[in-house]
Amino acid sequence: MNNLVLGKYIPLDSFLHRCDPRAKLIAMFILLVAIFIPAGWLAYLILAIFLCIALLSAKLKPNFIIKSFKPMIWMMLFLLVVNILSVKEGDLWLSIGSFTIYSKAVTNTLYIVVRLLLMIILTTLLTATTKPLDMTLGLEYLMKPLQKLKVPTHEIAMMISIALRFIPTILEETMRIMNAQKSRGVDFEEGSIKEKITAILSLIVPLFTVAFQRADDLADAMEARAYVPGAERTRYKKLKFASRDYILITLCILLLAGIIVLWKLDINVNLPI
Repeated sequence: MNNLVLGKYIPLDSFLHRCDPRAKLIAMFILLVAIFIPAGWLAYLILAIFLCIALLSAKLKPNFIIKSFKPMIWMMLFLLVVNILSVKEGDLWLSIGSFTIYSKAVTNTLYIVVRLLLMIILTTLLTATTKPLDMTLGLEYLMKPLQKLKVPTHEIAMMISIALRFIPTILEETMRIMNAQKSRGVDFEEGSIKEKITAILSLIVPLFTVAFQRADDLADAMEARAYVPGAERTRYKKLKFASRDYILITLCILLLAGIIVLWKLDINVNLPI
C-alpha cells in the first residue's frame, strides 16, 4: 500500500512545478499519444530518455518513481502468462508437451510492459508536480468547449482532482485499519481461503465506512464555504501561460513529430531475442 505514489504532490521548486497546469496536461496528452504510436523500441528509448530528463528537472528522487512500479508487477506477470497461452507466433523457444513459448509472446508482453511503465512515469510526474487545486483549474479550462454542450465541466474537474487527492488518504486509512486488525489477531497473509476472505471483509467494511464518513465531512465543509454546483464562481488565482509553458508544449510536439517520422519511415531497433 505504501508503494502507491500516484496522487501525491511533492512541494518542490523546479521547472515542472512552475509550469502552468494546463501546459502540463496538454503535454501529458501529447506524450500519451506518442506512447501508443507503434514506432518500435527506438521510439520508446527516446521517450524514456525524455521522461528521465523530465524527472531530473522535477527534482524527484528515483525511489519515488520506483515505488510506483511495484504495484504493477503482478499485472505484468499476468500479461506474460496470458500472452504465452494465447500467442503462438514467432520462433519456438520452449516446448514441454503441449506447453509452448514463442518469441512473439515475450516481445508482445515487453511492448505492453514498457508502455505501462512510461504511462506510470508520466502520470506520476503530473500528480507529483501539480497541486490538486491547480489540476482542477487546468482541467476545467481545457474542458471549457464542452460547456456549450451543457457538460458540467467544473464538477467533473472537481471530482477528478478530489479522487486523485484522496488516493494517498485512503491508502493511509487502509494501513491504519490493517494494523488495528492485526493487533486483534487477524492474519492477512496466511490461512485458508475462507479465513483470507474473512480477513479481507474485516478490512473492506471499516474502510468503506471511513471513506463515506470522509466524503460526508468533505460535503459539509464545501457547503459551509457556500459551494454550490453550477453556480458562477470567481477565481482568486488566475492561470497565465509563460514562456516555459510554451517551451514544454513545443518540446512535446517535436517529440511526437519525431516518433511519427520513425513510425512512417519504419526506423526501428530490433531486440536480440
